[in-house]
Amino acid sequence: MKKGTLYIVSAPSGAGKSSLIASILKRFNLDDSLRLSVSHTTRQPRPGEVDHVSYHFVTNEEFEALIARGAFYEYAHVFDHYYGTSKEIVEQWLNEGKDVLLDIDWQGARQIREQTPDAKGIFIVPPSLEELNRRLVTRATDAPEVIEKRMNKAMGEISHYDEYDYVIVNDDFEESVLNMRSIILANRSKLDKKKEEISELFDLNKN
Repeated sequence: MKKGTLYIVSAPSGAGKSSLIASILKRFNLDDSLRLSVSHTTRQPRPGEVDHVSYHFVTNEEFEALIARGAFYEYAHVFDHYYGTSKEIVEQWLNEGKDVLLDIDWQGARQIREQTPDAKGIFIVPPSLEELNRRLVTRATDAPEVIEKRMNKAMGEISHYDEYDYVIVNDDFEESVLNMRSIILANRSKLDKKKEEISELFDLNKN
């Protein structure tokens, strides 16, 4: 069985990353070939978030115990909270031939690249900083001082866009969803992904 592809998806907060991923999984995953790795975090749930679905919400003590056990593929400390990706479940899904989406920041992406050089990176940016600020304010989940911190950090995050394989400017949401889907479909059609299938289909391995 061919191994799945690991996709690193990053963006500054408010660029629309979570909404894009949710739309891809809801609309274009009828064959269950794509999985989203649910991260662990120590931050409090936002309205509408569900434990073990949106994130695995844990305490600082629980998270640090998982670090000590080597349970994370990667982890980072962002805005005074820990975020981490479970190593075991990601490797299991990839070995089952599933493509896996990792919703992580650029720091986590660097850690993943070191361990999995063939992972594909997708970076999502807003059409402008003004639009990013509008989205954060409209979202109404953060206090003004937190929004200010996110805006101050956004330019630093965006400066790492060139460490990724693909960049999506999320101006038109529907177009951005289709762009992300196209990236995944195109990668599944690459020679190294299709070689075994074609060889078996046409019995090309016969002597």
